[in-house]
Amino acid sequence: MSPSMLDDFRDEFVRYRTIGEQAMAQVSEEHLNRALAPETNSIATLVRHVSGNLRSRFTEFLTSDGEKPWRNRDAEFEPRKASRAEIDAPSGQGFSVALEALHGLRDADLGRPITIRGQAMSVHGALARSIAHTAAHVGQIVLLARLQAGESWVSLSIPRGGSSRYNLNPTREKRPT
Repeated sequence: MSPSMLDDFRDEFVRYRTIGEQAMAQVSEEHLNRALAPETNSIATLVRHVSGNLRSRFTEFLTSDGEKPWRNRDAEFEPRKASRAEIDAPSGQGFSVALEALHGLRDADLGRPITIRGQAMSVHGALARSIAHTAAHVGQIVLLARLQAGESWVSLSIPRGGSSRYNLNPTREKRPT
């Protein structure tokens, strides 16, 4: 069976979920809750936001506005302490809702119109937008985790000075399993 165009979107959501999880695993619960400067977000806050966004956008993906009335976006950014389990649960839930919605789509759906905040766009456009949004915040999570892990950090990509060795077996270029 030839790959679906939707496989690329599914694979990217899985990839960013994995990157975020690997970054968060390298820091303490205290660090997950620490904002490094005033008016900035902690990892826990970013996870709440990404999860809220994914849940809202992908619940009833084809049939209702992507900004659900039950979502309280502003509350996602309110600083509050959370346990690692309380941080992991929404992260997994957000990505699960997105992946479940994607598994219900076919390539023919990519041109269908959907609505987010009253603005019409194609399914393809909404997926590209969602991947970009998720990637931006996962990048923030990785940076925050990297800064707080210090010397114990284990690279999530090609380590410095390791390009030649990696290029002999570019495992991160392959589809997730």
